Amino acid sequence: MIMSCKEDRSPTNVFQPALVTNDATIEINEPLEKSELIIIPQFKSNHIDSRQVEIYVPKGYPETNTKYQVLYMHDGQNVFNKNTSTYNESWEIDEKMDSLLAINAIKPTIVVASWCHPKKRFNEYMPQQPSDLLDAAFAKAELKKQTGYDELYSNDYLKFITTELKPFMDEKFNTNAQESIIMGSSMGSLISLYAYIEYPEIFKKAGCLSTHWPVPVLGDEFINSLLESLPASDGRKIYFDYGTETLDKDYEPYQLKVDTLFMKKGYDHSNYKSLKFEGHEHNEMYWRKRVAIPLVFLLN
Repeated sequence: MIMSCKEDRSPTNVFQPALVTNDATIEINEPLEKSELIIIPQFKSNHIDSRQVEIYVPKGYPETNTKYQVLYMHDGQNVFNKNTSTYNESWEIDEKMDSLLAINAIKPTIVVASWCHPKKRFNEYMPQQPSDLLDAAFAKAELKKQTGYDELYSNDYLKFITTELKPFMDEKFNTNAQESIIMGSSMGSLISLYAYIEYPEIFKKAGCLSTHWPVPVLGDEFINSLLESLPASDGRKIYFDYGTETLDKDYEPYQLKVDTLFMKKGYDHSNYKSLKFEGHEHNEMYWRKRVAIPLVFLLN
């Protein structure tokens, strides 16, 4: 299959929804002798631009009497393959999953990674919270100046995941529809937290690595809105971390504030983890080094 990302769109070409479906035939009848990566080059959507989706299926699938939990990840071009990654480094999640499953450190899990849109990444990943701020003229003007678009599309992106991608996975694979986890890094971390807030009945667990909190104006206001919007802690788990170099060096004061907000909401060390990694930078190489920690915390 073709391994290329969707062709770049001009900032003036805003997505126009149309009634589309995804009819990919996926049949795995015999237990896999090794894990496989299934690639759908153009997963269509009625909410966002179509994009590549990659699906990690573990060795042994489909095991008898086993329902697989599903981990949804963002920036899919960086998740498995360094040859498609933005900076020639990937998370190597397939290898991490193979290793953790081999020692029974996590429950049987399928991983789904959707690629980002090359021009709309910020607009799709920045939470639309608080919504009243985004209606302000100055916010729209600043978004247009910085991104080429005067709107955020994170609500549409989450509709794509929850009403199109997840139902596709639940139909085509032997999944436990009640066990969906979401994870990302940087802006992908922000959209993971937003999904955790907006769809608490779907995403009861979330992983947020190197969360890019210091977005001018929008970032502070999003943090300030968390105490009111966060779901209750019962039956939930969420993971945060950050490094101390490059972009990550600015994250600590924001993360400490967020930690306090979660504690006020009733979270504790049994369902909340926030870690600092000395010397770690803001890139896939360092996320790869530590990703086993959130995987074990969230997937067991």
